[in-house]
Amino acid sequence: MRRTRLHHVAVAALVLLGSWAVAGTTPAGAATPAAASPTTSPGLIQAMQRDLGLSARQAEARLAAERTATAVEPKARAAAGSAYGGSWFDDATGRLTVAVTSDASDSALRAVRATGATVHSVQHSARQLDTAKARLDSTSAPRGVSGWRVDPKANTVVVDVVRSARSDNDVQRFLAQARTAGPVTVRTVSAAPRTFAAGTVGGDPYYTGNVRCSIGFSVYGGFVTAGHCGRPGAGVSGWDGSYIGTFQGSSFPDNDYAWVSVGSGWWTVPVVLGWGTVPDQLVHGSAVAPVGSSVCRSGSTTHWHCGTVLAQNETVNYAEGAVHELTKTSVCAEPGDSGGSFISGDQAQGVTSGGWGDCSGGGETWFQPVNEILNRYGLTLHTD
Repeated sequence: MRRTRLHHVAVAALVLLGSWAVAGTTPAGAATPAAASPTTSPGLIQAMQRDLGLSARQAEARLAAERTATAVEPKARAAAGSAYGGSWFDDATGRLTVAVTSDASDSALRAVRATGATVHSVQHSARQLDTAKARLDSTSAPRGVSGWRVDPKANTVVVDVVRSARSDNDVQRFLAQARTAGPVTVRTVSAAPRTFAAGTVGGDPYYTGNVRCSIGFSVYGGFVTAGHCGRPGAGVSGWDGSYIGTFQGSSFPDNDYAWVSVGSGWWTVPVVLGWGTVPDQLVHGSAVAPVGSSVCRSGSTTHWHCGTVLAQNETVNYAEGAVHELTKTSVCAEPGDSGGSFISGDQAQGVTSGGWGDCSGGGETWFQPVNEILNRYGLTLHTD
C-alpha cells in the first residue's frame, strides 16, 4: 500500500522520523523497564485477536500476565543459580515456568517459587545446553541444515533440517558431529529460511540502492535495522526519495544488525507504525519477552502481524552464512519486511532478519534482539 503525499503530511511526525516501514526501538545498555500498567492499544488487541485467535478479554489478560512474567524472569533466574535450566511463558497457566536441574537445593526451589514462577525439573542446565550450542556455532553447516537453538522446554539443543535434504551426506555428517556436542534433537522443517530484503517495489520503505527494507526502532541519532540491508557508508533514502542518512555500522552474516544515522530534515520518534491495521504503537522500553510470549511485527511489505516467541538464541544458517543469537517467532513476513520492528506490548524486541513462508500461507520469522544492537554500537533507544 503506497501512502499518498497527503497522508504523509498528516503523519509527518512519523514519516520524517523514518518510521514508515517500522518505527521502532532498539535498547542499548540503558534499557527502560516495562511499565507497571501501560495503556493497551485497542489496535494491538485487535491484531492479537486476529493472529492468535483470542478474545479481547483474553488478549488483555495475556498481555498483563506476560508483563508479570517478563519482570519475574531475571529474579527467578538468579534464584535458581547454577541449577537454572531456562524459562518460558506458559499461556495455559499465564505464568512463567522455570526449569531447574534435579540437583537443585530445597532452598533454591523455594526461592524460585517465591518469585511467582512455576518450577519444572530437567536433566540439563542452561549452561550445559548453551555450551553444546556454542560447539555447533563453531562449525560450518551445510545448506540443508536451516538452524539450531536451545529449547528450554525440551531441555535439548534442537537442530532443524530441511526435509528434502535429510538424507544428504553432508547433513548426516553434520548431525553426527552435532550429537557429540551434547544433548541434541533433530527436527524436520519444510523450508530453509531466507532474508527479507527486496528489490525496489511499491510501499513505504527505505531504500539502499535497489534494495528496499524496513526501519526497526528509533535511537537517538538514527534508527536500527537489519545488517543485510546495507554496508557501512551506504546512503539511505526514504519513501519520497529524499536522503535520510548513512549506514554507520553493519554486520552480516554472523550477526544481522545495523544502524543508520538520520539527518537532512528527518528525525526520530519512539513509534512503531500500525499501518492502519492498528494505531501506531509507542515504545516504552526493551524488556525481553520470555519464550511463549505474544509478539507483533511491523514491516513495509506486509505491515502488521502477530504471533508468539518460539525460541531464543538460535543460530540460523542462511545461504549467505550463519547468523547467531536470533529469536524465532511464529509471525509471518515477506521480502521488504527486513529490518522491521518486533514489539511485545510496548517493549521493543528486535529487528526482522529472515524466515520462511509468507503471510498468505504462514511461516516463521527470526529477529535480531534490539538490546544486542544497542550494546554493540553504544546506542540509546528512543522511548516515550
